[in-house]
Amino acid sequence: MDYDKLLSQRAVAIKPSGIRKFFDIAAQMEDVISLGVGEPDFKTPWSIRHAGAESLEKGRTWYTANAGLMPLRQEIANYLQRRFSLEYDPQKEILVTVGGSEGIDICIRALIDPGDEILLPEPCFVAYAPMGALADAKVIPIPTRAEDGFRLTAGQLRAAITPKTKLLVLPFPNNPTGAVMRREHLEEIAQVLRGTDILVLSDEIYAELTFGQKRHVSIAEIDGMKERTVVINGFSKAYAMTGWRLGYAAGPAPIIAQMTKIHQFAIMCAPTTSQYAAVEALKNCDDEIESMAVQYDMRRRLLVDSLNQMGLSCFSPEGAFYVFPSIRSTGLTSAQFCEQLLYSQRVAVVPGDAFGASGEGFVRISYSYSVDHLLEALRRIQTFLDQLPK
Repeated sequence: MDYDKLLSQRAVAIKPSGIRKFFDIAAQMEDVISLGVGEPDFKTPWSIRHAGAESLEKGRTWYTANAGLMPLRQEIANYLQRRFSLEYDPQKEILVTVGGSEGIDICIRALIDPGDEILLPEPCFVAYAPMGALADAKVIPIPTRAEDGFRLTAGQLRAAITPKTKLLVLPFPNNPTGAVMRREHLEEIAQVLRGTDILVLSDEIYAELTFGQKRHVSIAEIDGMKERTVVINGFSKAYAMTGWRLGYAAGPAPIIAQMTKIHQFAIMCAPTTSQYAAVEALKNCDDEIESMAVQYDMRRRLLVDSLNQMGLSCFSPEGAFYVFPSIRSTGLTSAQFCEQLLYSQRVAVVPGDAFGASGEGFVRISYSYSVDHLLEALRRIQTFLDQLPK
């Protein structure tokens, strides 16, 4: 059979994730230190694991409601109100998904018709543009700049809007840059959007990993924005629950209803065991997420200081668990830097252009690893830099 003629051209046109290329190579090598995958090195807190195991012991292995267990949706509503002053009806405005990624996918599919435009600040998480392409949207990248703190500015947004603009993705705290949009920045974005029909997908999976004295602010908190915003969040990052595959969406009831319909036919429901575990996470684990955030903050400062001392200019991230140093001083492209570092020093990091063209000249380094792991990697990076032609 001629599969080239049979396969969806939209699917064929999508490039594989740039994050995975170097880790597929690294997996075949010995003594590699990987600083690439965005996965906490902490174990899921014990009480969460216990709640999941207890649900299995009690035989709670059946389907849940499509939108998720009502006790979980209620706890999500309580959490959003407690941590971010957001009020949602757990019956109609919250949907439990298979990770935050499913929430992003079905939000886009529920909102986009062919030809609609999605505005996407870059560098950003690798999944947004492919998901937009699969929905037959036109994805419009908006390059952000280190000198602006890798934030989306009101001027950039205003210049990118056309009559076909349907959706703005706000990926903050940002993967890969660690950039954060503070309240004053979101107010400026909101001012541009008021009076339009443009909707917002606010990916807040790193909300609990916002450093400094100011807490994370959701754009849904800003006056007039809740009615046009779908908030995506989940348990993978803050609670070290990546393998549990659980996330959620909160937003206006008419949008959540359509997302739930897609979820119903594509997925049925999120994993039952994970949902029971998540109830415990939201009820009793605020202290654990605070404790992990303190550790991440210490690692963040270690990496930023060390990389700057090496001569790799590094923006000081205010969120997530990544640093995004510039490697332009080496004269190498992002891909060349990562490949040579991997082969010569057995350290795997991600080229910045995997996150959009504006990421060229940078690399992403995750600090979701132990201090010993980071220190050894930093030693090897310094050796690599010392060996480059001057």
